[in-house]
Amino acid sequence: MAKKDESAAETRHYGGRGDPVRSMELLWGTSPGPRSRGPKQGLTVERIVQAGIEIADAEGLAAVSMRRVADRLGVGTMSLYTYVPSKAELVDVMFDRAIGTAARPEVEGGWREKLTAVARSEWDLYRRHPWLLQVMAMSRPPLGPNSIAGYDHQLRAVDGVGLTELEMDSVVSMVGVYVQGTARAAAEAAASARDTGQTDDEWWSVYAPLLEKVFDADKYPVAARVGAVAGETYQSAYDATHGFEFGLARILDGVESLISSRR
Repeated sequence: MAKKDESAAETRHYGGRGDPVRSMELLWGTSPGPRSRGPKQGLTVERIVQAGIEIADAEGLAAVSMRRVADRLGVGTMSLYTYVPSKAELVDVMFDRAIGTAARPEVEGGWREKLTAVARSEWDLYRRHPWLLQVMAMSRPPLGPNSIAGYDHQLRAVDGVGLTELEMDSVVSMVGVYVQGTARAAAEAAASARDTGQTDDEWWSVYAPLLEKVFDADKYPVAARVGAVAGETYQSAYDATHGFEFGLARILDGVESLISSRR
């Protein structure tokens, strides 16, 4: 059990796991630049961070190491430590920079349209950078400028609609947790084809005839009826985008009920 827990921990990242002072300096750009001279003078924190993001996008967060980043940049591993002290601080900054790429348009309409845009923007962000889901942003987030700007943007979607400050925070947190959950399911679905080398259609073509031999529609009539419609509609066991949009609408229905009760 201990080995399993250790393996799981390696796939998670908590903000501030490294040196909190250095992380905050790197996140907010308050640390003095390195004084090194020579052929590696063109190396910067931003180049290092971008290299880390590219590796994480392609192979996942576990693939990111100081050595891998150095190899990608064509420099020696030790040269990175002048700029970033360890992977822990690097991931903090990677997270904040990636968060900063989320679209935050000013949406016309009321709170529902704005909160829908917030949720879809986060969904798109996680689809582009699925490794962000391995950063424990709800419990110990890296406290960078882009993360705080994103939080402020989310809150403004429900500002002035009659909710208390605590309710506003709870609403955006609820939507954020929902988006993370559905994005994680979507990432797992996308990874299944890559990891197994088999598409959903190929998988189903193998298992469908086997299931037909053992499945009794008379014994499970509701599953037979609903499963047939869902399978025909999705052409798979699950449609991540449909699931996201359907659930989001139901959550916002609940928020609407809360707001209405305040009037």
